Amino acid sequence: MNAPVITTRKLARALTALSVLVSAAPAFAGDEQAVLPPLTKITSIASTVPGNGDVNPYGVAQVRHTIGNLRAGDILVSNFNNSNNVQGTGTTIVEVAPDGSVALFAAIDAATLPGSCPGGVGLTTALVVLRQGWVIVGSLPTAQGVLSGSGCLIVLDSLGKAVETFYGSLINGPWDMTALDDEHEAKLFVTNVLNGILDDPTAEADNTVVQQGTVTRLNLKVSSGAMPQLESITVIAAGFPERTDPAALIIGPTGVALRADCDGGDCAGHDSDRDERALLYVADTLSNRIAVIDHPLGRATAAGVGRTLSSGGSLNGPLGMVITSGGHLLTVNGGDGFITEIAADGKQVAKVLLDSTGSPPGNGALFGLAFDPARGVYFVDDNTNTFNLLHR
Repeated sequence: MNAPVITTRKLARALTALSVLVSAAPAFAGDEQAVLPPLTKITSIASTVPGNGDVNPYGVAQVRHTIGNLRAGDILVSNFNNSNNVQGTGTTIVEVAPDGSVALFAAIDAATLPGSCPGGVGLTTALVVLRQGWVIVGSLPTAQGVLSGSGCLIVLDSLGKAVETFYGSLINGPWDMTALDDEHEAKLFVTNVLNGILDDPTAEADNTVVQQGTVTRLNLKVSSGAMPQLESITVIAAGFPERTDPAALIIGPTGVALRADCDGGDCAGHDSDRDERALLYVADTLSNRIAVIDHPLGRATAAGVGRTLSSGGSLNGPLGMVITSGGHLLTVNGGDGFITEIAADGKQVAKVLLDSTGSPPGNGALFGLAFDPARGVYFVDDNTNTFNLLHR
């Protein structure tokens, strides 16, 4: 589709607020209040299409600290498709301010990467910003829409320059990611969706479901003065269903959200008590459920596909996911344009319709999102190539 090209100049806000459908269950005793029911308006903040015409916004990451070209409160958005709408060929990250100002944060050239990235560059939903200003984004590349390699994680500095890559057998189609970081350490939690597909021509050609999707934890040493140093990679969950898809390219485990106690902002140290309480949530898209991985911070072995927190109901191919400050999960559906709120006990407490366009309505519109308690829920819409806010 053709979308307006953004520039670094301030864009006018789209002030038309759209009505949204809200369905909520009563709050449960001892549970946090649901956040979605009061949010009844959608405002389109900006186009996500940069000057080179990239489309299909996927990843969303909120900037917490001002450093370099990063401004606290802004949102980074990664694009998966190029200007010809070919999947797995997008190379840009844009930075969107809450007032609608948009700038190109990074344009990544596969030919000049500072390290290996098998197959090239096609930026996915896997996008995080660390407090030191390092931006890490996943690549699941194609050659004109045909899977071309296992991809990598690309590390960029706060000016948007690629400075290193993480790649190897345990990084195989990085599809989504969340992070836990402090001043000296960071842990990345990455879903991988190409295991058993790239090395099986039959599975790649006929959309065969393969039970080999994984979640890996990357332990990094980080500082503001030196590039992140990879210390270890561990598979902490495995066996998730994945398959190729003619419309979506790949369907497999997608959204990840971490629930961890972080006293004083120190989240990444080796604290067995904290690991005992920490939980990693995974959107198991093909199984239409949200999985829970126990002890994700220190786990040394794979937990299989985890235990089920919630399944069915309002879920319809859950994709991007984020955790609220109160411990609820928000996840968007790939199948119908709804966002669902799930309490810590697994009860689905609310849902909101974010996009009803297309056929079937809302199909394929939603991916990355971010939650801001003061503003609402930020989300990208692939059908319109826009960055939007669900708010009061």
